[in-house]
Amino acid sequence: MVDDEPLDSPLLRAWARFVDADPTPFATPGHKRRAGLLDPRLGRLLDSDVPLYAGIGSVKGAVADLRRAEEVAATGWSADWCRYNVGGTTQTNQTAVLGVTEPGDTVLVARNSHRSIVSALALAGVDPVWLRVDLDERTGLPLGVSEATLRRALAEHPGAAAVLLVEPSYVGTLSDRRALFAAAHETEAVVVVDQAWGGHLGFHPDYPEHALAAGADLVTFSAHKTLPAYTQASVMLARAGRIDLHRLQRTLEAVETTSPAGSTLASIDASCALLRSPRAADLLGRLAVVVAAARERLEGELPGVHCPGPDDFSVGRFDPAKLVILWAAAGLDGLAIEQDLIAAAVPLEQTDRDTTIALAAMMDDAETLELLTTAIVDSARRQTPAPRSSPGWRLPEPVVARPPREAFFAATETVAADRARGRVSAEVIAPYPPGIPVLAPGELITDEVMSILLDTRDRGVRIGYAADPTLGSFLVLAEQDAGRVS
Repeated sequence: MVDDEPLDSPLLRAWARFVDADPTPFATPGHKRRAGLLDPRLGRLLDSDVPLYAGIGSVKGAVADLRRAEEVAATGWSADWCRYNVGGTTQTNQTAVLGVTEPGDTVLVARNSHRSIVSALALAGVDPVWLRVDLDERTGLPLGVSEATLRRALAEHPGAAAVLLVEPSYVGTLSDRRALFAAAHETEAVVVVDQAWGGHLGFHPDYPEHALAAGADLVTFSAHKTLPAYTQASVMLARAGRIDLHRLQRTLEAVETTSPAGSTLASIDASCALLRSPRAADLLGRLAVVVAAARERLEGELPGVHCPGPDDFSVGRFDPAKLVILWAAAGLDGLAIEQDLIAAAVPLEQTDRDTTIALAAMMDDAETLELLTTAIVDSARRQTPAPRSSPGWRLPEPVVARPPREAFFAATETVAADRARGRVSAEVIAPYPPGIPVLAPGELITDEVMSILLDTRDRGVRIGYAADPTLGSFLVLAEQDAGRVS
């Protein structure tokens, strides 16, 4: 049902004024809103593309217009500083690390960090201490970092400049964030949270609170993952106190594009306006209900299937909008189901043999979840079940041979898998799910690491970020640099 009440978004209003005026611009972008003359499909693609400069605002006044919109958005999270970004949460994560650390700092980093955090460690020249992520014995899902793990690391590294966490995880689980944030602040460490998958958190009582409300100093999130925004839309939020906001702003300006897409910025602003409105609670409430119904249907109609939900975890430790499906006990093949759903034009976020992640978001409703679950049930019933035990996710103990920055900038070479053991990795390799790096630059490729990676690949898990996702070869430090490893 369409709501006639427009969103209170100044950037969306500016975008609409530009488009409705049907201008003949003599400014970038070069398609000039006339690409349909070349190909109608290209016209459909580009006609909504409006730049920030000479589009959303005048060339001289666009930044001021953007800043005013961001100031309004900040109120939704009680933040002191808010910035929209069109480079995705990859760029905002890198900005966060560069903006709150100095070269040589020690930082405590959750092992389930995204590749953008790992690359930021190298760019910033900081030394990571990895925080192990606990796994749930019942479901195998990553639970997050325990308070005991963080306190032990803080005691061993009392001068740590920052604690970098991922909340929620790729599969919707969360740590005891208030306990972690309080522990970090006892040592005056800055708490940075990658909340890429949780832009919607904190706007309905049945959902976990937003990380800033729980006490974080700086939060990044992807507006495009669960909110109605363009792909690559990201938001940074910060509170003054432990963070130098002027330095953070300078850092952002150093890495962000000087030609931001006004359409993307307008979609971020509209998403923030939605969250501030009463409609957000209605949409999020509906989403939690329809996802819960989907879990119930899948478990009821497919014996042995388990869809973890909030009741499987402590209060506030799971996103009720997350739909994760575990197939092993039912003896079903998630990869075969994925192929059937692709053929039915119902693509999934991620799946392997044992686990499927179907991303539900605020624009989903009973109809879309009914379509999804019907397609899954129909596909599953065409299989002959063969129940099996799931090996779950194994996490190796990382063996750090070189600091990330040294490994990142060292000479590299590609070697066959049978020659990779004992070499130093030059790349991040993170199976999805659960999205936890098995290898990071500077770490040794041990027998345990190789065993986990090959077993994971053979189960159909996507091998993220690897130069060779088949794991037939590995990018490693060249012999002259590897020889320096003690």
